[in-house]
Amino acid sequence: MKTQVIMKRMLFGREVRQQSKTGMFSATDLRSIGNNWRRQNGLPDFNMGVYLKTKSTKAFIEELEKKYGSVIVAGKGKGRNSNTWVHPLLFIDIALAINPKLKIEVYEWLFDNLLEFRNDSGDSYKDMCGALWVRIPNKQSFPSYIVKVANYIQQACNVKDWQSATPEQLKLRDKIHNSIKTLTSVLQSTDEAVRLGVKEHVNL
Repeated sequence: MKTQVIMKRMLFGREVRQQSKTGMFSATDLRSIGNNWRRQNGLPDFNMGVYLKTKSTKAFIEELEKKYGSVIVAGKGKGRNSNTWVHPLLFIDIALAINPKLKIEVYEWLFDNLLEFRNDSGDSYKDMCGALWVRIPNKQSFPSYIVKVANYIQQACNVKDWQSATPEQLKLRDKIHNSIKTLTSVLQSTDEAVRLGVKEHVNL
């Protein structure tokens, strides 16, 4: 059985813990960092409980769970010993809810720290996300949008689980990522860039 190792990442000069086995990030660390930033900018503390109860958050978590299973794991203990772990895409959404003025910094940090979790898709995924980020008009919807794009590409490659994908399927995925990146640079519509990027390599 693989031992669970807790890795530490730096975000805005402070540590964020990540589980090596699951890829989940500490929402507890994120909330602490975010609230420190909010206080420095004269804003009230971020309420995680309120965030999790909103209709949009519940809908987003539901979609994540359909694809990834459990996306929130509450740790044991109370007070300072308590820690909540969340799926990387939910981590993104929480980060943007806490620090709406720091969107770009949060995304750049996550793009650099999620390579292991992204099923070894590497730079092609990172480049595609960066290109889509520039074009998408509603940055707040980016996490849920990327989930939809990833699901669409996975279906196009006829893959149920990337961990069991064939080398040919992985190469096809990377080609689609690169095509979407290229098309996004010339098309205003990200949806059209995704559609044509997939169509270039797969007959749906």
